[in-house]
Amino acid sequence: MDGMPIEISNFFLAMQAGRAGADRLAAAFAEDAVYSEPFTGTLRTHEGRAAVMAAMALGWEQPMPGMHIRIDRAEVSGAGITLDWTCFSPALPGGQGSGTNLFVMRDGLIARLDTVLKGGSDDG
Repeated sequence: MDGMPIEISNFFLAMQAGRAGADRLAAAFAEDAVYSEPFTGTLRTHEGRAAVMAAMALGWEQPMPGMHIRIDRAEVSGAGITLDWTCFSPALPGGQGSGTNLFVMRDGLIARLDTVLKGGSDDG
């Protein structure tokens, strides 16, 4: 994870903390942030920090047991950060799933986050 911005490391730590990390997670996003994610089976876009946090909170209702995320690759290019990750939990088929997060940063905050799952219909 050399060269990964501390803001992104903090995002993943707060996200994995679940509801306990909510305030730290919200603080990582710009007020007008946009988050695009496929976790309900349909690609959805959430606009504004409150909407982003509402989407994140859905995962806290039924947290995956033993969940942890490994960062497999990080590439920083200007304000853009691309991260490939693997999520591990016995609740996932085969015990793991993977994807890519595409971050756009502005003034040290996440202005946009697009999540793409690998091996699914959203995998380019």
